[in-house]
Amino acid sequence: MFDYDAELSRYNVRLRAAADVRTADRVLDVGCGTGQTTRDAARSAPSGSALGVDVSRPMVDRARRLSEEEGIRNISFERADAQVHPFPAGGFTLGISRFGTMFFTDPVVAFANIGRALRPGARLVQLVWQAGDRQEWFIAIRQALAGGRTLPAGLGDDAFSLADPAVAAGVLTAAGFTAVEITEVREPLYYGPDAAGARDALVNLRMVKDLVADLDAAATARALDRLLALLDDHDIGEGVWFDSRAWLVVARRR
Repeated sequence: MFDYDAELSRYNVRLRAAADVRTADRVLDVGCGTGQTTRDAARSAPSGSALGVDVSRPMVDRARRLSEEEGIRNISFERADAQVHPFPAGGFTLGISRFGTMFFTDPVVAFANIGRALRPGARLVQLVWQAGDRQEWFIAIRQALAGGRTLPAGLGDDAFSLADPAVAAGVLTAAGFTAVEITEVREPLYYGPDAAGARDALVNLRMVKDLVADLDAAATARALDRLLALLDDHDIGEGVWFDSRAWLVVARRR
């Protein structure tokens, strides 16, 4: 399983600061993955609680195991689609998401459902990617794996569905949120302690699998060799890092 917590470690610090979880908050974490952000929220709300939801069963199972190992009691996880899950109306005082809201089929419907789970006036604090052409990791990895091939249009672009601030603000407003504030955040992404480790991690990503899906074994090996060379160029002696840009989006439920 790819280690998104390691990859997004710098962004996690930014999300925690912006979320500013209070002692008695009841936190909803959308797209929680293996639960790092949910566990952080639960620790910050000892008199409250945190619920993490994600569509991936393996990630939710791991999130539960890690929480049990760490002895966190005021936390729970559900394998659920936040677009349609019947959350308790007004059951949460704060919503958070670390890059977990860009893949909704109908974002207005999805955010409206999340909004109903928040009490009136509650904040939703989320990180979403800026456009793909502003992401060093996205551009460089695609180019290395393509090796001069023309890639299918739109491949991997679903991660950037909220990259336009006007679109993101419009979706949230239509879904019943107000006071939308969008701030640029720029942090590097971590892919591993060295080039070989980073390559072994990246081959688990859907993006990489999709980019070599139509290649035979020999062409795939050459593509992964190009990827290894790219990763070696980004090894700064303290791991392999790539530049990235995101939006911190904060809004309130009406």
